[in-house]
Amino acid sequence: MTSTLNSTLTVDRSDWATTTPTDAAGWIARAHEVAAILAADAVERDRAGAAPHAEVDLLKQSGLVTLLGPVEHGGGGQNWVTAYQVIRAVATGDGSIGQLLGYHLLWFWAARLVGTREQIEAVETAATQNKWFFGGAVNPRDADVVITDNGDTISYNGRKSFSTGSGISDVTVLEGVLEGTDKHIFAIVPSNSDGLVFHDDWDNLGQRLTQSGSVTIDNVTTDWASAAGYVDKVFTPRVYNTLNVPIIQLVFVNFYLGIARGALETAVDYTRSTTRPWLHGGHERATDEPYVIDTYGDLLSKLWAVEALADAVAAEQQIIHDNAWDVTAEERGVHEVRVAAVKAQATDVALDITTRIFEVTGARATASSVGLDLFFRNVRTHSLHDPVAYKRREVGRHLLVGELPEPTWYS
Repeated sequence: MTSTLNSTLTVDRSDWATTTPTDAAGWIARAHEVAAILAADAVERDRAGAAPHAEVDLLKQSGLVTLLGPVEHGGGGQNWVTAYQVIRAVATGDGSIGQLLGYHLLWFWAARLVGTREQIEAVETAATQNKWFFGGAVNPRDADVVITDNGDTISYNGRKSFSTGSGISDVTVLEGVLEGTDKHIFAIVPSNSDGLVFHDDWDNLGQRLTQSGSVTIDNVTTDWASAAGYVDKVFTPRVYNTLNVPIIQLVFVNFYLGIARGALETAVDYTRSTTRPWLHGGHERATDEPYVIDTYGDLLSKLWAVEALADAVAAEQQIIHDNAWDVTAEERGVHEVRVAAVKAQATDVALDITTRIFEVTGARATASSVGLDLFFRNVRTHSLHDPVAYKRREVGRHLLVGELPEPTWYS
């Protein structure tokens, strides 16, 4: 099967339809295949700013959207350790699509975070069999969406400034507060539901293809049975409900690291092929310039260190996933401190790499056609999601006084 991603890139993906990876290494290799396809025209697609329908189709055809789905229903049956590696790999080719995949996987997992066992099975079966792509209208910086109890149904009303991926999704996760109570309710609704209007108003410096515009939610109605975790309108909380923050923060970490690695590899190729040595340096090739060698050595060493930390924290988180119904508040809190630490370091190293590569590629590398600016714009835009200083604060308070972060939308 040959499919056109856009007007300039045609790739043959017939082998994907007949060969499904069976282990983590295979899925990570598949993600690198996707990244290579995306990287071929990432700059051009970023400039065009079109809705990434074809890119999402690429993720579906590759099988990555069902990476966490049950094998018996056609999913990959993988865990979050593999998922983070896959997100990182895809982001090397296109940071926007790495983010979309990461957010999708979080919302795919939403039923496991807050749902009942019966809801988990129903959602994951349908999502895997139908290859749903998830978006989410859950931005805690805005006023709460108001939920009305209609008897057998509930209706959502409100507006959110950001709704990443929803405009090109099959289903959207909604969240709000039941009117007259402090009860938060998550529900999954079709993205083409009446009253759900996605506005094409995402016009930011970077991550331009994430469809992160605003959404209006006007009397979007669903059955009470869709209220995640509720039985007879009663919710039974557990610590695992709050793991959405450590998960999404590690999603951030891994697509930041993917963007950083993509930037470094692109810069290395440019330096090898195009960068000229300084005329007073006494070297025939830029790759022999001592300051060029030193800078690349510094940047790669830092990247390796944070990648290793990210992998270690992901492995620690997997223990919590494996013990989801019994995890304690202390276990969750200690893990969040580790997540905060790697989030801070990933932000720093990604900004460092995407900025300093210009020092070792030269003035001509700033040309728009080269596209090195894309990596910096993507990291700079998303790394402002929540202040990294507050991540360092979590680590510092834990070290100094043994404080564990209280679960919030950001900790």
